Amino acid sequence: MTATDTNTTQPATAKLTFWTMTAMVVGSMVGAGVFSLPRRFAQETGVAGALIAWVIAGTGMLMLAFVFQTLAVRKPDLDAGVYAYAKAGFGEYPGFFSAFGYWASACVGNVTYWVLIMSTVGAVVPALGEGDTLLAVGLSTVGLWAFYLLIRRGITEATAINKIVTIAKVVPILVFVLLALFYLDPKVFADNIGGADYAGNLFNQVRGTMLVTVFVFLGVEGASVYSRHAKRREDVGRATILGFLSVFAVFASVTIVSYGILPMGEIAELRQPSMAGVLEAAVGTWGQVFVSIGLIVSVLGAYLAWTLMAAEVLFVAAKDDDMPRFLRGVNAADVPVPALLLSTALSQLFLIVTMFSEDAFSFALDLTSALTLIPFLLAAGYAVKVALGRAGVAPGGPWELVVGSLATVYVAFLLFAAGLKFVLVSFIVYAPATVLFVMARREQGRRLFSPAELVLFVISMAGAIYGVVALAAGWIHL
Repeated sequence: MTATDTNTTQPATAKLTFWTMTAMVVGSMVGAGVFSLPRRFAQETGVAGALIAWVIAGTGMLMLAFVFQTLAVRKPDLDAGVYAYAKAGFGEYPGFFSAFGYWASACVGNVTYWVLIMSTVGAVVPALGEGDTLLAVGLSTVGLWAFYLLIRRGITEATAINKIVTIAKVVPILVFVLLALFYLDPKVFADNIGGADYAGNLFNQVRGTMLVTVFVFLGVEGASVYSRHAKRREDVGRATILGFLSVFAVFASVTIVSYGILPMGEIAELRQPSMAGVLEAAVGTWGQVFVSIGLIVSVLGAYLAWTLMAAEVLFVAAKDDDMPRFLRGVNAADVPVPALLLSTALSQLFLIVTMFSEDAFSFALDLTSALTLIPFLLAAGYAVKVALGRAGVAPGGPWELVVGSLATVYVAFLLFAAGLKFVLVSFIVYAPATVLFVMARREQGRRLFSPAELVLFVISMAGAIYGVVALAAGWIHL
């Protein structure tokens, strides 16, 4: 293949169909998170808290799904939804932060996939540990760059593989739910309803599960990110809603049925992927092997989808002059190679950082969720502006305003639930990224910051400095 990586002209390629986009949404959501759900929930809450958490998360994420559906129709000129909506609604610098935050969350999320794969294999190869040993990081690095070479060959080829993998990885999850229902012990389930003593009161139980629910639903916005490739614009919103509804019941079921197999305290101590440990307790060793194989297939498929989306966000931001020009480059297969390379490099950096964290998988998972909250909050806020007719369009109906408002309140609650630790770590990630914004402004010969942008920059730098001090002083830990 003849590469033209510096070419900024988008080649003519086949457009994505409704079913392809739906598969990408499902593929990006059904990944590492679902296989970790039993342990993560059992560490925080019992059955009652889990049910409340899923109602809150399901309702909130459904409102966000409706936000992306509505904006895809009402603002069809905006590509790469999450980033474009923030810029249109609140200005270039917030738009830049949204693009970077969403991109960074995708890169960190990709790290969780490799950590979980290595942890899974680590059950039979102790040298891999929990996915955070030197050997595990080395093997993950090989996989990271092998996928870079695969995706570089072309988006059409990569999405075709993703459709096949999406179907294959849903099967073991459904089998897990059915078998767990069959082996469910009513007495064990009843004992887990109120939660263990370590979980605290019901409010704290629910709050403690919020970040993991965000993580498993990341990807609900996937179709809007790929809107420039859609064959029909209305398919973007339809794929978003269908993708969300297709996985919500499955995620909730995986969590709830696990409480009927083992006591909550035992689930909380299981090795990740905890789904494998739950099924092993129900049916024996073959259950662990079955889930482990399904996990590897699932995670590799989700990694493929998320890597594509990460590169796409950088590419579109560069085309809109909000990222440096070198990120506009595409090759003959319509792959934004410089953006893909930078995405892979950032994942590599965070992969190395996991060796220094107390719980590599949980840290990467929670940070992924926290980084997406600002982009989601800005997108939801823009939906409110559109509904009120303050975005260059006619006012929407009451439904649009209700959806946008509920989504905004939900994401604001998630920021509170994330806690100070992940807010500060997010600042540490966000603030240095401003160098890319400065590069773009200098390329255009423009003023670096407006007065309002300068205030935002100072706040982000202050948060980053405080975060670094907090880490150094031991006030917070990775």
